[in-house]
Parts: sequence; structure tokens; C-alpha cells
Amino acid sequence: MSVTDSDPLLFLPGLLNDAVLWRAPIDALADRAAAAVADLTLDDSIAAMARRALTAAPPRFSLVALSMGGYVAFEILRQAPERVTRLALFDTGAGPESDARAADRRRGMDQLKVGRFAGVTTRLLPKLVHASHVHGPVGEAVKAMAERVGGAAFLRQQRAILDRADSRPLLAEIRVPTLVAVGEDDLLTPPALAREIHQGIAGSRLHVLAACGHLPPLERPEATSALLRDWLEG
Repeated sequence: MSVTDSDPLLFLPGLLNDAVLWRAPIDALADRAAAAVADLTLDDSIAAMARRALTAAPPRFSLVALSMGGYVAFEILRQAPERVTRLALFDTGAGPESDARAADRRRGMDQLKVGRFAGVTTRLLPKLVHASHVHGPVGEAVKAMAERVGGAAFLRQQRAILDRADSRPLLAEIRVPTLVAVGEDDLLTPPALAREIHQGIAGSRLHVLAACGHLPPLERPEATSALLRDWLEG
């Protein structure tokens, strides 16, 4: 299989992420598929994010998503399931927001409205990445992405996440080859949520990445790229 006869890849970033999140796997898979990264910073609902991504996407594509991007992926499968040929979900969940997490998000939004956008701080990093990556290039990349995305987009994304639909009923309808992956040390969307998705999608494959937090494409780029290559060639 060559890049000319593979379905294009559409990558969906997470909250406060941009295209840099997916740079390593895109480069590693350049011989297999053309790739694009959707902009999920412009809308304040998951449905609108999905519509915008579909408008810019090719007619049919393989879909790769992380965290908030996973919520958008589920919405794309509601709006245009016939256009998705494969699905890879990293560090995401299918259910709605818990009351505790929703309260945390609203507190963060309220603080931003009366203060300066702090982005991803060194204090927050241990919730996002494995302890071995808090200090060093991965942690710096995460902070730089958040700064580029900015406070206004952060508020839009948080509103979208809070209002997202429960995608658990959709899982049984997904029939495309599906990879579900998660960092074993992910504190935000722990492996139990990945297992729920895996159990809900018939024939899906589950992979847990060792010594990895919420952002495998940055923390474990080689392993992430290898998983995606196997998924594409399987």
C-alpha cells in the first residue's frame, strides 16, 4: 500500500492542543497516507467542530482523535458515518462529563474571565503527562501549544466539552476497524474509559501504553506511530 492508494488521515487534537500534537505520527506515516489536522479552536460546540472538520475533509478518510478530539470523532460518526473508513481513539471517553469534572471546568472558565489566561502551568503538567515528561521537551511542547491556542479558544472548547452528548449508545453502531489506545498513567481519561469504548465497539483493538499519561503522540511518539501503522495496514 502506498500513499497514493490509502485513505487520507484526519487528525483531531484535544483541548489546548494544535497540530504539533500529531507531528511525529504524521511524519512517520507520510509513506502510507496524506494527513490533515482539523482546527478545533473556532467553535463552542462539538457539533459545530464536527461540521467544520467535515467541510474541510476529503470525501472519505481514516479518523484519528485524542481526548476532546474523540468527542468530535463520535459526532462525525453521527453526522457522516459513511465517510469514515477507520477509527483510532486515544485517551478519550464516550460518556458525558461527571459532575465533579464539570464543576472543575466551570471554575477554570470563571477564573479566566476575571484574570489572565495561564495556559498549562508546570503545576498542571503532572495531570497531563507522565512524571518523566513534566520537565523537558514534552512538557515545554504542551505549554507552548496551550499558549498558541489561547484563552478565547480555551473558553470555546470548554463550553463544547461541557455540552457534549453521551456517545455510549453510539458505540454498538460503529463498524469500521477501530483502535482504542490509552496511556496507563492517564489521570484525565484513565484506562477504564478506554476499556468501556473497546467493549462497546465490536472487533476493536485495545492498547495500553506503558509509562505514558494523557498525550501519547508527544510522550510515546514511536509507539503511537507504530500502533497507527499497524491499524492502517491491518
